Amino acid sequence: MPQEEKENIISQTVSKYGGKLMSFIRPKVKNTEDAEDILQEVWYQFSSLTNLSEIVNVGGWLYRVTSNKITDRYRKKKTENLEDFVYEDEDGGFSIKDILLLDEGASPELKIFQDEIWKKLFEALNELPEKQRLVYEENELNSKTLQEIADEQGENIKTIISRKNYAVKHLRNRLRELYDDLNS
Repeated sequence: MPQEEKENIISQTVSKYGGKLMSFIRPKVKNTEDAEDILQEVWYQFSSLTNLSEIVNVGGWLYRVTSNKITDRYRKKKTENLEDFVYEDEDGGFSIKDILLLDEGASPELKIFQDEIWKKLFEALNELPEKQRLVYEENELNSKTLQEIADEQGENIKTIISRKNYAVKHLRNRLRELYDDLNS
């Protein structure tokens, strides 16, 4: 199958099934980030296939793979999301996401912690290859879909998914290191 035809099939499939799969995944996982990760894994697996035209029921294949990915996620016993890293103060716990979004009225200690997380996040982003960093920033900070990014960059969706996946793994590892440092 010619590459252009494969990219066209992938693009049409993402458009047709993206929202439906997200609606299928979301109630079965803890948060939207987990759902997005699972969907990204499904698209990556789909785009890696060499025999796309041989799949008789694309929808059935996508839902089966998605269901398997959800099951795989539950089998994993390790922390996978940034929100799972928790900082605790005297009053209870805040997730990193909550800490990053605290208003200016935060206590000096929380402000220092917040600044350190932002500093480490941007350091980790700057360590990424430019193309991976750009995909991550466009998707996460500018709320563009991976398909929009692929179209803007003239790349196929598989390449963009892969770049985002590498960026997310790198950022998770770096923030996990920060969490370990803070707890040691």
